[in-house]
Amino acid sequence: MKKKRIVVKIGSSSLTNRNGGLSNEKLCEHVDALAKLKELGHEVILISSGAVAAGFADLGYSSRPTTIAGKQAASAVGQGLLIRGYTEEFKSRHGIVAAQLLLTRQNFLHKDQYNNAYATLSELLHRDVLPIINENDSVSVEELTFGDNDMLSALVSGLVHADFLIILTDINGIYDQNPRTNPNAKKYNFLFEINDELLKGASGAGSNVGTGGMKSKIEAAKTALDLGIKVFIGSGSGSEKLVDILAGKGDGTYIGSDSQPIVKTSKQWLALHSVPSGKIEVDEGAIGAIVRQGKSLLPAGVTNIYGNFHVDDVVEVINEKGKTIGKGKVNFSSNQLIDIKGLSSAEAMTIANSNHRVVIHRDNWVSQAERRM
Repeated sequence: MKKKRIVVKIGSSSLTNRNGGLSNEKLCEHVDALAKLKELGHEVILISSGAVAAGFADLGYSSRPTTIAGKQAASAVGQGLLIRGYTEEFKSRHGIVAAQLLLTRQNFLHKDQYNNAYATLSELLHRDVLPIINENDSVSVEELTFGDNDMLSALVSGLVHADFLIILTDINGIYDQNPRTNPNAKKYNFLFEINDELLKGASGAGSNVGTGGMKSKIEAAKTALDLGIKVFIGSGSGSEKLVDILAGKGDGTYIGSDSQPIVKTSKQWLALHSVPSGKIEVDEGAIGAIVRQGKSLLPAGVTNIYGNFHVDDVVEVINEKGKTIGKGKVNFSSNQLIDIKGLSSAEAMTIANSNHRVVIHRDNWVSQAERRM
């Protein structure tokens, strides 16, 4: 079997007992299953929920708190319990060193932090360490969250160019209807893609200890597919469950194919995380060149500039009717572009005193279609 880079996401319901506390028995089963993958030579990254679910009982809550303050307090207590459980069991049972990374949406918005996260994960994998990632719930603000760890697992999979994303849940795959309420619901064993109909039909409700339902998992799967990663959504038990899933024998739904196109890390950041600092309006000739022919944006195609931005900022590119066609990293500031718009590249280089012939290079550009990853 070819050695793969695998991201495994484990939800709260797969880690906690009936009272909502951390189940050591379940945790140990996951540890043994993850260790089996590493024994086969695969690189493994774990995205683990469960901090809030593990911590709220020790704070005196009878059930998962609903307020932001309650959730963040529970996370502050539970994260220590969760990571201690993992690190001790990985080390004592299998001699595996585990590392903790806590991420927020902010870490993905800034390219330096995004690149640093990639560098850290790459070094840990190179050192044969098993990274354990969770959202930093105790300090994150609502506007800058991933929403749930399903989407975090998809984005991390793209960041590290994983071969496979396994999302473990308490439902054994994707159905055309809710199997908990409809005994005639049909299960999908394989899906080539995630279409809009499937997204609309997915239930948003999850278990009483988690934040995500099947809808969040399907949305995460779509993002992962767009980034070039195959996905499995389903359940399993025992130490061989992840090996079985990898071998195509899992109890769930397999999504995607071996022909999924890999998206470069820089393109991922542009499409999914970058925040534009301004807008550039371009003519129809430029749109044809950059969208349909895959060329760079030249000064001659620029017709208007909106906002103030600097060299290397990300800007939105719009047509003359104001419709967004994509975004990219600019080689000129807004002030320079005001002076050089509509000119040839040679004239623009002279007036702007720049070595750049293009406004946005095709390697630093994503179209509107690519932005929907």
